[in-house]
Amino acid sequence: MPPILPDAKRVHPVTLPDGSLHHGTVFLSNVIDQPNIDVGEFTYASDFDPPSPEGWAARLAPYHFPMSDGQLSIGRFCQIAHGVRFITAAANHDYSGLTSFPFGIFSLDKAPMKQPDCRNTRIGNDVWLGYGAIICPGISIGNGAIIGAGAVVREDVPDYAIVAGNPARIIKMRLSAMDIARMNELAWWNWPVDQIASARDALEAGDLDSLEMLAR
Repeated sequence: MPPILPDAKRVHPVTLPDGSLHHGTVFLSNVIDQPNIDVGEFTYASDFDPPSPEGWAARLAPYHFPMSDGQLSIGRFCQIAHGVRFITAAANHDYSGLTSFPFGIFSLDKAPMKQPDCRNTRIGNDVWLGYGAIICPGISIGNGAIIGAGAVVREDVPDYAIVAGNPARIIKMRLSAMDIARMNELAWWNWPVDQIASARDALEAGDLDSLEMLAR
């Protein structure tokens, strides 16, 4: 049987051995419909206490309301473990004065409070976000990065870096600089589904030469 990928249009892509669906894992692009959140196909999140399908946006980005400024963008083929939280720019308070207390959100006697921080948060493709990781406002995480369990990411993470700790620091690079450039040039996550399925063995074996041949 030729290799296949799961149906990207499924909400619950994991089928258990007894034939039932694993409701704790979802393809996020099929459950998040919020204009300031963009999620690529095949990116999934798992949770031991999953919300209703419409509750995934609030679970993952609890301060990123539909009216919030700034964009949360997550690429394709990302893997998001239980407890991951995106603390987006909308969570920040204005502390340029003498207090950080947000009087404006409780008051109707003045014009609506302006959001003090409108930075975007960007997660690349094929990023693994480990259990309980926290992504702080305005962060950019590169393609192929791995974020360790419990990491607090306060600075941008380069492509194919492994980071861990609080604050998160680079533990090692997964690939050499030359191979990172080759992977980004290939951008396999954007290939047609059948081509990605055919490349599965090369991807899992770390065979970059074969991956380049498949690209041709």
